[in-house]
Amino acid sequence: MNPPRPALATFSAPRADDALALVGLTVAYRVRGKDRDVLTDVSLRIKRGEAYGLVGESGCGKSTVALAALRYLAHNGRVKAGRITIAGVEVLALDREGLRMLRAHKVSMVYQDPASALNPTLTIARQLSEAFEAAGVAPADALTQSYAMLERVRIADPARVMASWPHQLSGGMQQRVVIAMALASNPTLLILDEPTTGLDATVEAEVLALIAQLRSELGMAVLLISHDLAVIRRMCERVGVLYAGRLVEEGATHDVFARARHPYTVGLLRCLPAPGRNKAHGALDTIPGELPAPGTLTHGCVYAPRCRLADARCREHAPPPHRMEAAHGEQMSRCHYHERAVELPAADVADIAEANAAPGIADMRANAQTIAQPVVQSNLQTNEQAEETRSEPDARYAKVVLRAANVSRTFGRGSQAQRVLDDVSLELRAGETLGLVGESGSGKTTLAKLLLGLHAADPGGTVELDAKPLAEQLARRDAQQLQAMRIVFQHPDASLNRALPVRRLVGRALAHAQRSAANDAQQEGSSAHADEDAEARNAARVAALLEAVRVPVRYLASRARQLSGGLKQRVAIAQAFAGEPRVVICDEPTSALDVSVQAAILNLLARLQRERGVSYLFISHDLDVVRYLADRVMVLYAGRVLESGPASAVLNGPCHPYTETLLNPGLLARDTSASDGWADTPASGMPRGATGGAAGCIFSARCPRKLGAICDEAAPPFEADADGHRIRCHIPAAQLRELQAETDPAHSDP
Repeated sequence: MNPPRPALATFSAPRADDALALVGLTVAYRVRGKDRDVLTDVSLRIKRGEAYGLVGESGCGKSTVALAALRYLAHNGRVKAGRITIAGVEVLALDREGLRMLRAHKVSMVYQDPASALNPTLTIARQLSEAFEAAGVAPADALTQSYAMLERVRIADPARVMASWPHQLSGGMQQRVVIAMALASNPTLLILDEPTTGLDATVEAEVLALIAQLRSELGMAVLLISHDLAVIRRMCERVGVLYAGRLVEEGATHDVFARARHPYTVGLLRCLPAPGRNKAHGALDTIPGELPAPGTLTHGCVYAPRCRLADARCREHAPPPHRMEAAHGEQMSRCHYHERAVELPAADVADIAEANAAPGIADMRANAQTIAQPVVQSNLQTNEQAEETRSEPDARYAKVVLRAANVSRTFGRGSQAQRVLDDVSLELRAGETLGLVGESGSGKTTLAKLLLGLHAADPGGTVELDAKPLAEQLARRDAQQLQAMRIVFQHPDASLNRALPVRRLVGRALAHAQRSAANDAQQEGSSAHADEDAEARNAARVAALLEAVRVPVRYLASRARQLSGGLKQRVAIAQAFAGEPRVVICDEPTSALDVSVQAAILNLLARLQRERGVSYLFISHDLDVVRYLADRVMVLYAGRVLESGPASAVLNGPCHPYTETLLNPGLLARDTSASDGWADTPASGMPRGATGGAAGCIFSARCPRKLGAICDEAAPPFEADADGHRIRCHIPAAQLRELQAETDPAHSDP
């Protein structure tokens, strides 16, 4: 008996109360003369006033859903089938003028990067007033309404912000301005595409609270696209899960997170670092394999090649949309075995490695291990001492690789001087990860650039590598020092040449190591074909590096500008590890990645640390990621270290009140004299309320645990306990534990 044919749509027509309805939507891009489907039979509805979350890995089609709804597809994209309605309007039937009116009055979109959405050559006043004018407001009234809208999005000094240029605003401020522009038309539907990516925990909390409050006040529907599952859980009533352009699961957010009915959803949820778990407990679970290329035709379930529950039935017959009743409404899953999806077995590391191998890459890996052995062996010899140190568990971090003592950094002169780092000291040991946390503007990236030699420290501080002084300027460091320290930037566009293919991007990073190996070979007279060996070694190592960071071999010839954000970051990480560095500074390396790739990258970082003895300075806003990877944590605020110590002690408490607000942003008492708590100057980004060089605690103006005048007038002590845990606070650690236990039981004694 033949299995039932999949339904062409999960529902047949829009309803009157739909803010957005997609019925059987199929979208294709024409590439090299062929249509490649990127969305297939997607049907979803968002009711008026409802918040709907859309999740899935990069490349699954999330942003295409938003662009299709706006009819803003690229020139080679088209809707092949289906219906799109927004507030009862048939979008595909609109002419040019009708489409303009729809965008001006019914729907607005907030993009991922607010800086790229704002015109750097226009003031905020001009850009915001243009948004009102496009919605039909007279120019004479547009400025008045712009001012009122900035007040509505909780900006305390609208006049100053309207007179500012985009580069003069912090990331949180830019995002608020973009939201204000989107709300100018009082839309029925607001589409948010990764609105909090790159924002620190406190600003993210404010932006999300603002969106929730505005949605309640205005009664608008929200389509929230995000790879951050915690944001989706907090913000949305319902959630849809996209995979390879197909909606594979949908339901109430509480139901989907409590009991996912599709193996892909289960896999995404398992990729998140579990509370209390770190790298010592083993690798994170990941989703083996990779997304199929757009337009790939499949006879069975599109997820079957990566599913650990798949059998012959899954590979031969596409599952229909199964529907079942759940606690908060109906739940849908396109899986033959949705009843036992939660029983999905955990991934085995060896199985993952094989599953990730695309056709032909396994042979490349074998070749890489053979051909690249001289280079690897050479680099392992340079790390021999680190390997010996790591073999003794009790002395795992005995050797200090990188040390900074009393470093400060001041931008500007005279009355314009801003001290963005103030007397910071740190030690990074062999095979150790030091997590560096704090809000945007706290000095994390400035410290990273100072260690790398991109900034010079103020007189009086020192930086050492292997107990030898490092020159302040990058140009004055020798080749060995340059290769010993590398960086992975938050935004890969800052480190990748967009015009070069992936093969050459990673190959150039290997050039220095190859030249060293070739020189050794020539001195030993071991090869008469050094150039040919180097070329073969390069190709093999490039393939091995890209495989390690889960970049499919088909992208070798692709240029950086053709890659998604997640793929670009993976290539940037491969570049950083190409020369077998001793210290890698990771500046928000996973903030732009979806959870499955993030898990793979964290596993990669942990594995390379075990195998090579590499040390990490890991900068991140995601405290769950820091908790998983870091051995020790240092907390920066306004350029000053407020807390440092073992990760378990810092993140499990007692902790400094500032650290407490990072763990629970709702506690933060922001300075109401500022528009968002930040000095919106490009030079510093220092939090308002920070007292800088004043005698008291630098955090006193915002502290939820402030004692009184002593916090403003006397410098708090900064002494270490028996475990090396230091808290710069007037409140004793025991009292902090009691106070924090009352607010959050997680800080109480286990």
